[in-house]
Amino acid sequence: MKIPPFLLERWMTRHETHVQYDIAESGILPLTTNDLLDFEPPAERAATLERLLATPLGYSEACGTRELRERLAATYTRGDASHILVTTGAIEANFLLYNVLLAPGDHVIAPYPAYQQLYEVPKAIGCDVSLWHVGPDTGYRYDVAALEKLMTPRTRVIVVNTPHNPTGAMLSPSDAARVYALAESVGATVIGDEAYRWLDVPGGDPFAGPMFDRGPYGVSVGTLSKPFGLPGLRIGWIAAGSKLIEQCWGLRDYITLSPGKLNDALACLGLKHREQIVARNTRIIEANLKTAAAWIAARPYLSWTPPRGGLLALIKYAIDIPSFALADRLATEQSVMLAPGSAFGYEHHLRLGIGQRPDIFAEGLRRAGIVLDALQ
Repeated sequence: MKIPPFLLERWMTRHETHVQYDIAESGILPLTTNDLLDFEPPAERAATLERLLATPLGYSEACGTRELRERLAATYTRGDASHILVTTGAIEANFLLYNVLLAPGDHVIAPYPAYQQLYEVPKAIGCDVSLWHVGPDTGYRYDVAALEKLMTPRTRVIVVNTPHNPTGAMLSPSDAARVYALAESVGATVIGDEAYRWLDVPGGDPFAGPMFDRGPYGVSVGTLSKPFGLPGLRIGWIAAGSKLIEQCWGLRDYITLSPGKLNDALACLGLKHREQIVARNTRIIEANLKTAAAWIAARPYLSWTPPRGGLLALIKYAIDIPSFALADRLATEQSVMLAPGSAFGYEHHLRLGIGQRPDIFAEGLRRAGIVLDALQ
């Protein structure tokens, strides 16, 4: 497979371990193991810790433990543990699905801009990829009429990423139903990249239900990285028909084989306390949205559409400097990371993530303002 460099990941690798104020991060503030234990009732914490410490660090069940798959299956309205495959993050889930579902010459529709994997992997397989644009030209909303015009009898996969990375756009419940109906009409699979599930924004749009719940043509991809603040566990999953799960599992034998045993156990603990984690996330999102809105409003040369769900938004700036150069300057001069919009195909934009710890987030914006104000 020949595939171009992953622009965003290569850029982030240059700075993410060095900057003090990462406000480009795409997930919520990471939890610690102590944080997870603190969610346990006081009388149970010691026993839970002892179970974790006593976990043998051998190979785990290749498809994920039954406990983890049952907890994940319970978040959908149909299916059971046999419809879940635990993967190494959502990125492996998407990779497996593409390579099982697609062949050279197939037609794929993917959102754009997007996480680069969503359109580059099918291109590398040899597929004909049409880009479904969502951004400034669409008012940061999905246009299902535009999707319908992209459909062909050869369409095999439609990808939906909602809430959308990097714009925060949302596919409404009614539009999600329309997308599923369009896919069903040509026998295509709809992959719902639902990495930002459970990350509601106060005052935002209602979430469409998981694509897997809509029927046999729907597949959902999930992760604990973004909504649970557990990216270091590298736990994602596929929710799909049992035949497709078996096929993806078979391919996965050649890649990562199985999730980590301790990671699996910590993932179960995180899912057990999902409601407490969601409440924590809401407090962070509310604080950072207010800070970002005030910071942008104070600068006439900046504009944005706040996220309607999830954690991400694009900030447009009216300054004559390319976004890669500006992002590098912010990182080197003020130790602030804002992702370059051109990594997503939008020059003179920066991607902002609102999941950081509120005091770090506020200081990162203050420092970014020093560089931007001077350039402006």
